[in-house]
Amino acid sequence: MIVYHGSYTEILEIDLSKTTPNKDFGKGFYVTKVREQAEKWAARKGEKYGGKGIVSGFRFNENAFFDNNYKTLRFSGYTDEWFDFVVANRNNESVAAIHDYDIVEGPIADDYIASRISKYIRGKISKEEFFEELAKYPESHQICFGTSKSLGEIERIDLLALCDIEDIGQFIIIGLMNDYNLTELKAEDLYFTSDTYAKLCDESAKLYEKTPHELYEMLKREKHAIIEAMMPKF
Repeated sequence: MIVYHGSYTEILEIDLSKTTPNKDFGKGFYVTKVREQAEKWAARKGEKYGGKGIVSGFRFNENAFFDNNYKTLRFSGYTDEWFDFVVANRNNESVAAIHDYDIVEGPIADDYIASRISKYIRGKISKEEFFEELAKYPESHQICFGTSKSLGEIERIDLLALCDIEDIGQFIIIGLMNDYNLTELKAEDLYFTSDTYAKLCDESAKLYEKTPHELYEMLKREKHAIIEAMMPKF
């Protein structure tokens, strides 16, 4: 999964000692799979510190959620369990964390939701009133890496290179559709299951520095027999 972090500066190395407590899921390094969300946060941070803000990109190994070496927690939405967990973390007056999860995933409590949670903590609204309003609110996404061990499942990527990869993919898929009369679905399946695509996503290989035409030719050589078999017979 590609995830993003918005800040006033580029994140070259994650340092958990610089993170702050009383966040939704506690102290940790936060990312989101929603790039627009990270861009908004970066803009706010940039404005606060006198800059434009920067979005840093990372590749997260989702298999970590199924790895017994990690203690993980995932919320499917704005549930009672999510609410209680966020309230406990935001209302934690102790220096110690209230949980020992390595990775936590779920919706974010943005400014509006956070203000409603604050009202609940102060006894101004009930949990029922909170959820009545939240039912009309669009869900969002965040992942918190709370331990040094969990950082082993996330690595920084070059977002400029990622943009190049996305553009190259569109070029190849359209080429397959036009040249071989394939449907978009068949062209996508052919591309995304290819070794060419796998190598393209390996940033260290720097395959994205080749031209789209060169990569298209690579894929055609790799998948020649399959392409021939997929072409409509007249």
